[in-house]
Amino acid sequence: MAEGKVVYITGGSKGIGYGVAAHLLAQGATVYITARSQQGVDAAVATLSKSDTGKAKGLVCDVRSLDDQTSVVNQIIAEEGKLDIVVANAGVGHFQPIDKMSVGEWHEMIDINLTGVFNTVKACVEALKASKGYIITIASLAGTNFFAKGSGYNASKFGLVGFTQSVMLDLRQYGIKVTTIMPGSVSTYFNNRTPDESEAWKIQSEDIGQIVGDLLQMHPRTLPSKIEVRPSQPPSK
Repeated sequence: MAEGKVVYITGGSKGIGYGVAAHLLAQGATVYITARSQQGVDAAVATLSKSDTGKAKGLVCDVRSLDDQTSVVNQIIAEEGKLDIVVANAGVGHFQPIDKMSVGEWHEMIDINLTGVFNTVKACVEALKASKGYIITIASLAGTNFFAKGSGYNASKFGLVGFTQSVMLDLRQYGIKVTTIMPGSVSTYFNNRTPDESEAWKIQSEDIGQIVGDLLQMHPRTLPSKIEVRPSQPPSK
């Protein structure tokens, strides 16, 4: 259970990160969310703080900066005395054929989706050793299924899945659990979409929150290290 736990979620101002934050708050956790926009963080915390349980806090952070991530972790430890759960969720996608993809788009995806998670784990690992904590990365089915116009996104998510699974083997000797969640189609604001009723068939952000909550209830001896999740009934093509 998340009650009494201290949680750090990157990219938590909307989408999957927000859904995970809301679920863990409802279970009584103290949840720190980060995003690059102060306005986005403030708006999300204002809404999350309406929860009758838990405590929501927000900080501005660019996951591409290890210094930013370290500052966030140091502040969490200073205020809470510990860190129990880290959800590395921040991500971005640009979908272009390779001849149209810009160097900037490539680097943004690799730097946020892959190096950003490295920075998150690197900044948090010593605190999680102390708490025997949990790292959860949000990857994608694009980390195992390649598709046209997805070379940069596929590369970042294939890399993230491999990174997370190797980190799991590195850190379990310290009592740290590591899991990657690989969603298919999720109804979020990702890639500048605006969710609406036509996306009701898709996985919802709160569904990923429920999966995270379920992981926290697993017996300590058991670790679901990689979870693929899909819409149960997508529209017929």
